[in-house]
Amino acid sequence: MNGTATGLEIGDAISRIRFAPKSNNLLISSWDSVSLRLYDVVGSALRLEAPSEAALLDCCFRDDESVAFAAASDGCVRRYDLHSGVNDTIGNHDDIATSIGYSDETGQVISAGLDKKILFWDMRMAKAIECLTNLGAEVDSMSLFGLNFLVAIGSSIHEYDLRKLDKLVQSKESHLNIRIRCVSSIPYSKGYAVGSVDGRVAVEMPHPSNPNDISYMFRCHPKSKDGRYHLASVNDIVFNPFICGAFVTGDNEGYVTAWDARSKRRLFGLPRLPNSVASLSYNHDGQLLAVASSYTYQEAEEMSVVLLLTFTFYFVLLHMKPWFIPAYHYLICHFLVIQNFNITCYSRF
Repeated sequence: MNGTATGLEIGDAISRIRFAPKSNNLLISSWDSVSLRLYDVVGSALRLEAPSEAALLDCCFRDDESVAFAAASDGCVRRYDLHSGVNDTIGNHDDIATSIGYSDETGQVISAGLDKKILFWDMRMAKAIECLTNLGAEVDSMSLFGLNFLVAIGSSIHEYDLRKLDKLVQSKESHLNIRIRCVSSIPYSKGYAVGSVDGRVAVEMPHPSNPNDISYMFRCHPKSKDGRYHLASVNDIVFNPFICGAFVTGDNEGYVTAWDARSKRRLFGLPRLPNSVASLSYNHDGQLLAVASSYTYQEAEEMSVVLLLTFTFYFVLLHMKPWFIPAYHYLICHFLVIQNFNITCYSRF
């Protein structure tokens, strides 16, 4: 194993990482004074650093990748020109803005905050055109895919159609019966997975040609030697955009694990990271998985971002069903690691 290192300094906790819709550029939001970064994974180059007076808690791309949006701790919803680094404020929440997303279908920016509101921003008019205020509690997580908009509040999942926001599609209590930490839409169906604060995951995966929808719950870690469960929060879940049923979880104890939703099996786990997993992101073709490992902002003393090719699926091919096998047949694993402010590229055979 060998590697070369370059420097990428992040002075505080990482809040979110997101791959671009069509390229391998990675957007990184954090709590430090340079709160937004754009990193070219393939070229191993930092393309942009944009300062912010307030910490950024979430970020996302516009579909053409020329603009990014961020949710800030001062309640502002900010827009960044990724060519010049210039940013402006498109609106404000009455409290901390915690989550943000962009809808390609409607051209809207969607933000949530501790003010118990979800705001829908029209970029042409630079104002909120819709506002969901009857939530009754703070939004814990939200997820967008197509026109389907999922909101996690407490132990419930609320589903909206972006074309008809005045009418809730459905509100469903999760099988977890405990506070949800994250929700992730399945990119090829109307299903989703949720992760809880006590280390469990619930999967809802409807199939139009199968009357028996996939619906189940499991713990991410087995019992330890003393018979107790790991109660570490599942902080993020991402589905591979091209391998049906494959998804990855990251938890508060630094574990990153891949799962097969169809066979209900664990595929593999990465070596435990030194800090909790704050965020996960697949690139547009499912070949790259980015993992952000960072302390929470209260504890932030060191942080790392790990980027790795999902060629590691090779190691579990023998355990896959036939539908899974053609997707990955590589013999070499490449690892690009950003850890302790350094980037190192490894090759392993």
